[in-house]
Amino acid sequence: MGAVTNGIKGAFRVGQTLSVLGRTGLNWVRGDRPPTPKLLRQTFENLGATYIKLGQFIASSPTFFPKEYVEEFQYCLDKTPGLPFGVIKRIIREELGRPIDQVYSEIDPVALASASIAQVHAAKLVTGEDVVIKVQKPGVENILLTDLNFLYLSARVLETLAPKLSWTSLSGIVEEIQQTMMEECDFIKEANNLKVFREFLLNTHNDDATVPRVYEQCSTRRILTMERFYGVPLTDLDSIRGFSKDPERTLITAMNTWFASLTQCEFFHADVHAGNLMVLKDGRVGFIDFGIVGRIRPDTWQAVSDFISAIMVGNFDGMADAMIRIGVTRRTVRVDELSADLQRLYRQMDRMVPDDVPYEMGQAEDDVNNILMDMVKVGESHGLHFPREFALLLKQFLYFDRYVHILAPEMDVFMDERLTMLH
Repeated sequence: MGAVTNGIKGAFRVGQTLSVLGRTGLNWVRGDRPPTPKLLRQTFENLGATYIKLGQFIASSPTFFPKEYVEEFQYCLDKTPGLPFGVIKRIIREELGRPIDQVYSEIDPVALASASIAQVHAAKLVTGEDVVIKVQKPGVENILLTDLNFLYLSARVLETLAPKLSWTSLSGIVEEIQQTMMEECDFIKEANNLKVFREFLLNTHNDDATVPRVYEQCSTRRILTMERFYGVPLTDLDSIRGFSKDPERTLITAMNTWFASLTQCEFFHADVHAGNLMVLKDGRVGFIDFGIVGRIRPDTWQAVSDFISAIMVGNFDGMADAMIRIGVTRRTVRVDELSADLQRLYRQMDRMVPDDVPYEMGQAEDDVNNILMDMVKVGESHGLHFPREFALLLKQFLYFDRYVHILAPEMDVFMDERLTMLH
């Protein structure tokens, strides 16, 4: 019976998808024709959870998609209308298998946040602790599976019709998204990620960073009850000054913690945007939301580390060698030719950004994005294809670069002795 119900729901979902696509096509015929990247982003946002996540995947994958799409999908926000509190209470009661008031003395009916997969409510346990409850929205897994199967089939058809499209396998990308998104739907995995990261902090004697404690007795695959953190996002400089005498040192703590996790934890936090890094009232850095994590093999990390070191000293042969070790290729890549192309790229950049031009925050961010994308493009022109972990790592480096400009504009990241992992 369940299979039949899921089949009907799946068919309904495919119908919904086709309806949105049809409406977009109709608007196009009527003359509403934004640029293709913008049109695609708007369509994805109308299609809901899976496509919003797919849009965010595009935004964080400069190694897979054209620059104009990567830039447009930065605006793909994972905010969706909240569910009525009655629905949330029903889910919590079903998951707990006992009356709510035996576990929580109060739950705020107004959501703290609502995203495509879950929404979060503040609450208090009967034992007195302040917590947040992350509640998975009903039917999300079924929608994700239906959408991703539909996308996978579409990708296979497209690959058959246009084999020269790219040797980057579209269906492979969809499979990878499916794996990460289905993991995000399993809060037991996220709870385990939080525990593993807490152990990593204990083992490295790191008292300056923390993660929320998980209350396992009231957590399941679909609800996650965690300690509530009180603080401000890492980018809120004025508020941070109230909690931390030295915002620069706070940022260095966050960066050192994250860099250490690359080699001393079984995964790294793969979404360190400002909402997921908090400065707590006691000055510690709080890492939250471990739904998306990345895993990197030691040899790949060594190559990435060498790549960063080579950029720091302007060693183009070193950059080329590291890029070849990071990438996957079907042909022999010549280090000297790749090195010469990287050198040409740097000369162009020097001409583009004269030293006497005032430093603009927004412009600097764009420059870093563009430089990395251009370097990836140069690598790809030599037949290199970069793994998803490399794109995820680059994305986190870009976030940290942004925080440096906000919190510590005078700091030279490559020369600062306090940054342990870069020395």
